[in-house]
Amino acid sequence: MFVVISYDIPEDKRRQKIHKILKSYGQWMQYSVFECDLTQTQYAKLRSRLSKLIKPDQDSIRFYFLCACCQGKVERIGGEVPRDNTVFFA
Repeated sequence: MFVVISYDIPEDKRRQKIHKILKSYGQWMQYSVFECDLTQTQYAKLRSRLSKLIKPDQDSIRFYFLCACCQGKVERIGGEVPRDNTVFFA
């Protein structure tokens, strides 16, 4: 599943931990935005890890799920070129 994750974490130390975790699951696109291509198991583990770190009364993490059709409609102007995760076997 393709998920766009955004977060708003006011405390620097907690925000850095969240960023580090997300970086291990997907591609950092903008300051508080990641794009992740995850399996159900990876998503469940990621969500669990993030839930243990945040303070729900102060922090916010949003998950936007894009279907294959919608993913193809994502338009970019500028910024980093998305990495190609296609694997070729010879």
